[in-house]
Amino acid sequence: MTGIDVRHYGHQQGAELRPLLLDVYAEVYAEEAKSDPFASVERFAQGLDGWSRRPGWTCAVGYDGDQVVGYAYGAPLPAGAPWWGGLLTDVDPDVVEETGTRTYALSELMVRVPWRKTGTARQLHDALLDARPEERATLLVDQGHPKVHALYESWGWQTLGDLRPRIPDAPLFHAMLLDLPQR
Repeated sequence: MTGIDVRHYGHQQGAELRPLLLDVYAEVYAEEAKSDPFASVERFAQGLDGWSRRPGWTCAVGYDGDQVVGYAYGAPLPAGAPWWGGLLTDVDPDVVEETGTRTYALSELMVRVPWRKTGTARQLHDALLDARPEERATLLVDQGHPKVHALYESWGWQTLGDLRPRIPDAPLFHAMLLDLPQR
C-alpha cells in the first residue's frame, strides 16, 4: 500500500497519543463493546495506560494525509513477566522464560474500516517490529476471531497454545510467536 505515512512514538508520547488511540479504538470496536465488557473503551483505556507507561513501549501510527488509519503498539516483556501465566498448553519452560530482552509483545494492531484489506495492517505490523533487538515477538489473538488468527499465520506467526489472561472477563486467546530477524 502506498500513501500511508507511518510515524513512530515512544512511551514519552504515550499520554499525548492517548486521546487519538482511544478514538480509533472506540470506532474499531464499537460493535463488540456494546455486548462485551472486556472490549469496553474504559477497559481498553486501562490497558493502554499500563502499556504506554512501560519503558520500551513503542507505537506506530499510520496516516493517510491528516487522517489516522490505524496503529500498532507494544513493549518488551520484562524479566519474569507474568505474560505466560495463563497459558493452558504444556510447553517447555525454556520457551516461556523471559529475560527482559528476549520478547517484544505486540499488544494491539487495529485499522479503521476504510483502510482494511489494503495492506495497511501489515504495513503497521512491519513498521512496529522492524529493527527490534529482541529475538522474537509475541501476541494474543482472541479465539473468537479465526480470520485474524489466519492472517497472523500467513505473516509467519506460529501458535504456541491457548492462553487465558488472569484478567476478569478475559476471553480465550491463541498465544503466538514470531522469530524476529537478528541484525
